[in-house]
Amino acid sequence: MEKKLRVGFVGTGGMGSNHVRIHSENPLSQIVAMCDLIPERCENAKKRFNLDPNIPVYTDFREMIDKEQLDAVDISTSNEFHSIVACYAFEHGLHVFCEKPDAINVSEAMRMKEASEKAGKVLMCMRNNRYYSNSQYLKKFIEAGKAGEIYCGRCGWIRRRGIPGRGGWFTTKARSGGGPLIDLGVHMIDLSIWLMGNPTPVAVSGCTYSKFHDTTAQQGHAREIDAREVGTFDVEDLAMGMIRFDNGACLQIEFSWASNIEKEQRFVELRGTKAGFAWHDDGTVGIFGEDENGVLFDMAPKCGQMGDGHARAIDHFLHIVLEGAKPDYVPQQGVNMIKILNAIYKSAETGKEVLL
Repeated sequence: MEKKLRVGFVGTGGMGSNHVRIHSENPLSQIVAMCDLIPERCENAKKRFNLDPNIPVYTDFREMIDKEQLDAVDISTSNEFHSIVACYAFEHGLHVFCEKPDAINVSEAMRMKEASEKAGKVLMCMRNNRYYSNSQYLKKFIEAGKAGEIYCGRCGWIRRRGIPGRGGWFTTKARSGGGPLIDLGVHMIDLSIWLMGNPTPVAVSGCTYSKFHDTTAQQGHAREIDAREVGTFDVEDLAMGMIRFDNGACLQIEFSWASNIEKEQRFVELRGTKAGFAWHDDGTVGIFGEDENGVLFDMAPKCGQMGDGHARAIDHFLHIVLEGAKPDYVPQQGVNMIKILNAIYKSAETGKEVLL
C-alpha cells in the first residue's frame, strides 16, 4: 500500500478550505484532524469535500497536535500565528506546510527556519506561482541560457479595488504584518527572484500609501471573510519600491489593493542580455530579443493551461517528505522574503534605502 502523510489542518476557512480540498484529492495525503477557532468551518469543509464526518475537530492546535498521531500540519491561519503553530509542530516532530507569508517579521521567520533544522523536518511555504505552466516554461528557458544574464526587471500585482477583510486581521498590521505588499507581494516577488536564479537581496527602497481606507467601492478580490463594520485599518493600500541584489541585478515592485488604474493585473517582466520576457496572468508569455543578424524578434510560445499552482506546490511538499524529492523552496528563501518586505516598510518610514 502506498504510504500516505497523516496531516492535521490549522485554519480551514478561506485558503485553508482550499488546502483541505487539495489534500483530499491527493493520494499521498490522509486527512486526520482539523482545527479552527470557528469549528463550523471544519464541519463545512468535511461536507463540502465529502470527507469522513468522524474526522476530529479542535479549536486548539496544541491539543490537536498533542492528541493526534500526525506526520505534518498544514497551516492557513491569520499571519501572526504562522510561526507559533509551525514551531510547536516542529517541537513535536512534525513536518510543516504553511500558507504565505512565511511570517510577519524576520525574527519569526528565523525561528521557523531554525526550529525546522533542529527537528530535522521539512518546512515549506506556499509558492504557488512557481508551479504554473508558464512559470515552468520560463524557468527552463532561462536555465538553458536562452535569456543570458538577467540583470533587471519589474513585477507587481495591482488592483483597482480589492481590499480584503476590511477592519479584520488583513488590515491590522499587528496581525497581518502589512497590506498588499505582504499579502500580494510575496507571490510576484518570489516568482521574479526564483526566475532570476535566487540572487541574495542586499538593499531595498520603497514608498507606501494608504489613501483608500474609507472607500466603499470593491471588486472581485474584496474578501469579506474576516471583515468588521468597525475595525482597524493601519496598513498600506499601495506599495512601490526597488530591490537590489548581490549580483548587481535590480527589481522594481508595485502592489496595491486599491488605486485608480485601468484594471487589475499581475505581471513579471525580466530583461536578459539575450532575451527579455513577460509573464502574464492569463498563462501566456512573451519573449523579446535580437537574433544573430541584428533583427528584433518577438515570440509567444505555447505553455498550455496554467494548472493549479496551489495543488502542485502541496504535491511537491508531499513528495519531499515521503520520497525525498529535492526541495524547490528552502527556508532561507522565506527569511530573505520577509527581510525584503520588512525593509521596504522601514524604508517607507525613514525615506532612506535600507541595507539588508
